[in-house]
Amino acid sequence: MSAPELDNQMHRDGPIVPDLSGAVPTSAEARAKRRIAALEEELLTMRQERGTKQRKTTYYVAQGRAVRRMVVLYTSLEDLVAENDRRYEEGLVDGLVVGTTTEQDCLQRGYLALAQSLPWLHSKLAELDIEDTEDMMKKIKRGADAARGDDTSTLKDLVATWINQEFRPSPLLRSDDKQLRGFVHDICGNLLCPAEWDWSNDRVKAGIRERTSAYIVSENSWPLFVYENYAFNSDDLEKGLFMSKILVQAFKAIFTSPSSAREADGDGDGADILENNRRARRSLNSQVKVKTCVASIINMRKVTPRSIAYVVCQVRFALSSVSSWRTVDGDFDYEGFWNNIVDFFEDVPGPVAQRRIAKLLEWWTRKIFGKNHRHDLTLEVVSKMSVTALAEQRKALEDAAFDSELSKNTAKIEEVAQFPTKYHQFTEQQIIPRHPIYNIQCASRQKESLLQLLYAFAFALVAGLSSRRTGPGCIVHNKYQFQACKK
Repeated sequence: MSAPELDNQMHRDGPIVPDLSGAVPTSAEARAKRRIAALEEELLTMRQERGTKQRKTTYYVAQGRAVRRMVVLYTSLEDLVAENDRRYEEGLVDGLVVGTTTEQDCLQRGYLALAQSLPWLHSKLAELDIEDTEDMMKKIKRGADAARGDDTSTLKDLVATWINQEFRPSPLLRSDDKQLRGFVHDICGNLLCPAEWDWSNDRVKAGIRERTSAYIVSENSWPLFVYENYAFNSDDLEKGLFMSKILVQAFKAIFTSPSSAREADGDGDGADILENNRRARRSLNSQVKVKTCVASIINMRKVTPRSIAYVVCQVRFALSSVSSWRTVDGDFDYEGFWNNIVDFFEDVPGPVAQRRIAKLLEWWTRKIFGKNHRHDLTLEVVSKMSVTALAEQRKALEDAAFDSELSKNTAKIEEVAQFPTKYHQFTEQQIIPRHPIYNIQCASRQKESLLQLLYAFAFALVAGLSSRRTGPGCIVHNKYQFQACKK
């Protein structure tokens, strides 16, 4: 059947007869329109799926930038998840985890830090299947490694600038070349030298440069650059540890902004850096686009032990002559060095050492974020302050006054309820106006017994008392309406 014939048949009132295949003939134009609509819908679905996938990728990569900085520098995320699963499956014996090694304890602390930095991750691991989980982990690690690379590049330039400004070496360090750094450079060599050795001693200097067995530079020694004023006290090895100026500068450059690193000499007297960053970005008069700092992105309000360990490793790498990031530099193992720093903060021998660590972390938080402590204003703390205390006192006085008035009026109600029954013969117009408390005008002319009126009167009295808080109004009781007003 030709197309014109089909169209003529479709316009007839009679039924359309199917062809030999059993299909009912349709218009070619109508079929084309439906096919185009189906393809457009399929294309829209593909675009939406691609957009959703792209947004997920961007989110996971962005969130992953906090992992190396705040959680682990080398350990794989899969190892952290596996250790947490192992502990949960084995359970507890007498309320304690038994048979764990130091390495397993370190992994579990790492998982807790991961869950704190990425709060959504724990539930995601339970929801996603194995393929989606692996894909998510790859994207998180991609963001983590990218952030570490960006920080390495940033400190490569800045550390050279800071060394040149403070020590005035000859020749000056070049920001684009690391070959003249490390132990071949006198200033960098002094800062990298293990604190227990004297870099000014020619024998020590030669032994380190020639890498003799008597002077092995490894992760088991604290380098001089981690000490305050780059000075070491052999009688008190903890004094000034992790309090050097270059560490504060590097921390600020990574987590707040490179420009804020110029204020490393203060003692936290400056304004709140995070608040200044937020206001600068929201300023309508600002013509310059202000970049959100890392600390704001990851919601960081306090300095953590693992963030300090990350910065120390980054500064150590920036001072060295190694051009590409690696785990081992000669005899120095960066992963072991990072673990030693974390253990110093997290694996303390007792409460005395814990108090010193808490004091050190408080010093760090003040140096980086200033003296603003609004994040410490919890509900419990605020409840003890004078504004809240005064509000509670005013409420208590108001409740006491209300209870007193309620008690007085309850006594009056009981007095009315004890009227002699002989007054039942009087009408409400005769008995109620004689009472000195309330004047109750009955909206209905129907007579009621005095007992019923007393019940209504008591109801109106209580309602009038309640109106002290809700406002005066008419009280409707059954089919009678009473208006209570205080004389």
